[in-house]
Amino acid sequence: MTLIDASHWTALTTVPDGLSESPFWHPQENRLYWVDIPGCRLARLSVDGQMQAQGAVDYWPIGQEPGCIAPAQGGGLVMALRDGIYLAREWGGALQPLVAAPYDITRLRFNDGKCDAQGRFWAGSLYEPKDQALGVLYKLDEQGLQAMMCGEKGGVVTANGLAWSPDGRTAYWADTAAHQIRAFDFDLASGQLSAGRVFHQMPPKPAGWVWGHPTPPAEYGGRPDGAAVDSEGCYWSAQYEGHRLLRLSPSGEVLAEVATPVPCPTMPCLGGPDLKTLFITTSRQGRSPQELAQYPAAGCVFATRVAVAGLPVNGFAVRPR
Repeated sequence: MTLIDASHWTALTTVPDGLSESPFWHPQENRLYWVDIPGCRLARLSVDGQMQAQGAVDYWPIGQEPGCIAPAQGGGLVMALRDGIYLAREWGGALQPLVAAPYDITRLRFNDGKCDAQGRFWAGSLYEPKDQALGVLYKLDEQGLQAMMCGEKGGVVTANGLAWSPDGRTAYWADTAAHQIRAFDFDLASGQLSAGRVFHQMPPKPAGWVWGHPTPPAEYGGRPDGAAVDSEGCYWSAQYEGHRLLRLSPSGEVLAEVATPVPCPTMPCLGGPDLKTLFITTSRQGRSPQELAQYPAAGCVFATRVAVAGLPVNGFAVRPR
């Protein structure tokens, strides 16, 4: 395993979000987009090729928690909010409802998601009591919203880590609470998943582990949060509470570990003009006062340079009936 020097992280934001998530690079705009879930707002920032922020962060308050966003082909954004999926044709513009949330919005909300290469929008849900695997992976296409993985057997507590291989034949999805990343055969033409299997299993959180004061003393590498795939087909996984990212081979082997500037990275994204800038969103929500005193930049967005380029972001193209 290679340990990548992470001493060159640049903080792109100086005012932390509560929980920043779902970053993507917009190549036509040279902007990074992301969401602040508890802040109930979307964010975007112009970034140059030297990893320097250009101007201030542009925030868009939207009144409820955004789980994830993706660009829409032809302009605008598709977004999964707590009560449904919406399309906005311009920044700050009107929200066009596409489909209502198919769950009890008092206990669940949409979480991680993105578009596949055919322009279908995928979003998983998060079960807030976190005592049952009731999170579902949904697909939005011309037929409407369909549950692709659900129930105790196929569901998760917190849906995360959605990504696809460069050839579109493998899909990845993480079960954060189970410390597990799953892989599936993916039919790009139909959008169907099959042959689910464990791609990578992380060790569980030790009993009694608390940041800064493990009881009993034990190491903890974190659990899988958001993810991205690079042009070599390797899967970058944010390890929440693990203070690191993992770069996994297409077979699930750990190739590299990247230390992060704060303990709770939430999702990586590869962007910039050459797609070799690694961005990460991070969290401060629910962290102890002691941790935040040591890491006051928790919740900020960071960037560093890597050797392998990422993949262009997929845009939303379909319209449900």
